[in-house]
Amino acid sequence: MEVSAIVGVDVGGTAIKMALLSPAGEILHQFQQPTPVAQGEDGVIEKINNLVDKLLQETQTDKASLAGIGIGVPGPIDAETGIVQQAVNLGWKNTRLKEKLEKLAHVPVFVENDANAAALGEMWRGAGQGTKDLVVLTLGTGVGGGIIANGKIIHGVNGVGGEIGHMTMEPTGGPQCNCGKTGCLENYASATAIIREGTLAAEAGKSKPLADLLQKNGQLRAKDIFDAAMAGDETSIAIVDQAAFYLGLACSHLANLLNPGKIVIGGGVSLAGEFLFSRIRQHFRRYVAFPFVAESCQILPATLGNDAGVIGAGWLVRSQL
Repeated sequence: MEVSAIVGVDVGGTAIKMALLSPAGEILHQFQQPTPVAQGEDGVIEKINNLVDKLLQETQTDKASLAGIGIGVPGPIDAETGIVQQAVNLGWKNTRLKEKLEKLAHVPVFVENDANAAALGEMWRGAGQGTKDLVVLTLGTGVGGGIIANGKIIHGVNGVGGEIGHMTMEPTGGPQCNCGKTGCLENYASATAIIREGTLAAEAGKSKPLADLLQKNGQLRAKDIFDAAMAGDETSIAIVDQAAFYLGLACSHLANLLNPGKIVIGGGVSLAGEFLFSRIRQHFRRYVAFPFVAESCQILPATLGNDAGVIGAGWLVRSQL
């Protein structure tokens, strides 16, 4: 029977997102369910298999037409063996995900790190279309990333290539990162970092809008700082400028090293739009070594949102056809 469908899966510590995709990467049907982390790796893998069956039943898709299952997992992986070396949020270590799921599902399974899968999704169906050389940054609680060269993810020796959030931006001092060192990009450009700076400013009485919001809600969101900045609050503008500086500097390093056609930035922080992106591009151009490298590299917001992971997981299968 002709292959007509692909399953893409995005496994997180909270939810399993799943989609049935066409060979062109269009989402035909999708849903998500809680991840049964307490049931251990075998329980989660069995749940994934059951959800694949549910997906096929709901869409009346014959399993014989299924090309395979692609899965994005939060942690370093061995792409060839499909072994998840470690996934802290899932409590996994050296989990033979590909082998175990193939035994249950009886179709090919392909495994990738979740940030890398999202990068592949943006390349295939999102803002990265049109180039096979791109970098994808995700700004959220931390800073995730994926590097694609000639259409292939850069994994490195241990499967942890593309840890852009832990590039050292300040060699001495700076806030402590959860990786154990200081000066990491995610300590300056993540939503967590922006909230930290906004909260400190509010508590010090440097920003009345932020202080009022903090008193009213008990905490701040990154969106609060961006909204205050767009409304003209000078302290909030300075916080956004600092994040944009470090992002622009990091992007210039990436461009100098990799010469990508696009750098795509996603995650909640990217929703600030041109207010943020114009500042990032300004600093980017300042630090890129060669003008033609800057001119050939677009810095763009991601377009797939929460669908990037399942679409990129689907690409793992599509690329094998």
